[in-house]
Amino acid sequence: MAQETMLRLWRVAPDWRQGETRVTTWAYRVATNLCIDRQRSRRRKGHVDLDAASDLPEPGPGAESRLQDAQRLDALHMALAALPDRQRQAVVLRHIEGLTNPDIAQILEIGVEAVESLTARGKRALAALLSGQKPALGYEDDEDAG
Repeated sequence: MAQETMLRLWRVAPDWRQGETRVTTWAYRVATNLCIDRQRSRRRKGHVDLDAASDLPEPGPGAESRLQDAQRLDALHMALAALPDRQRQAVVLRHIEGLTNPDIAQILEIGVEAVESLTARGKRALAALLSGQKPALGYEDDEDAG
């Protein structure tokens, strides 16, 4: 995706109007559109994601720790996939990519208040989707911890 994003930016660079938007915002918009297009294409083709394949063992944390991390990551991916597209995009850009709300607003072409609303609703939906999985994912219940 990164390579295709850079190629597209390179091709349209002569048409870019400096001062209207930052290059990073433009790059995120192109990358976002490419990712959306790829997701739609995979859904139509019934594509199996390579992330489902097992990885080679790496030195570092033990097998149990890696398995638990993988289960947590899978649960997060499944919960994110259950969110509406705009909420998922806002949550990922804010909490995984670490972008600011104004940057996200430019990328998604919406207002900052809409970004705040999307991320808040997305976080609440994720919490609801994942709350019943705490014990299975190795998290202690907050009430038991006190």
